[in-house]
Amino acid sequence: MQNLKLPITISPTRSAQRRLVCEGIYNVSEMTRLLAVSEMRSEHVQVSVKFDVDERGLTVMSGTASALVALTCQRCNELFDTELKVDFIFSPAKNEEAAMNIPSYYDVIELNEDGEVNLRELVEEELLLAIPLIPRHEIEDCSADADSVWGELPEELEKPNPFDVLKQLK
Repeated sequence: MQNLKLPITISPTRSAQRRLVCEGIYNVSEMTRLLAVSEMRSEHVQVSVKFDVDERGLTVMSGTASALVALTCQRCNELFDTELKVDFIFSPAKNEEAAMNIPSYYDVIELNEDGEVNLRELVEEELLLAIPLIPRHEIEDCSADADSVWGELPEELEKPNPFDVLKQLK
């Protein structure tokens, strides 16, 4: 894939009529919300978007995006690298009424007053949604307290059953 810089805004309707395929990059430095929640390990986000018209005549934007980021592990509070990869499929709508007519297998995106969508913002939002709710290393890779037990309690920590006294009375 060539590292062509993608447009920030694009008209999905005109692009779909031409069956346009865009492959390229966005600079990470321009994605401030993504930078606020992670540290970037690469300078670019790789993006591929295909514009098409489906059998119902709806404009469709489908594609993928990927970026290498560092997230903070919620167990040990150290950074770990992870690749965020997303697949998306959108159908643009002019207003809420038009959005109601779009099938549920498409995500809806609103067009601005010029009939365009902000493609960079769309990709950034999809990458933000791909971040795990609780980012963590794999247990074997995590440097959290080695004495911690994950899953089962050791036998010495088990408390006696308070109802054992009643068994003796029986």
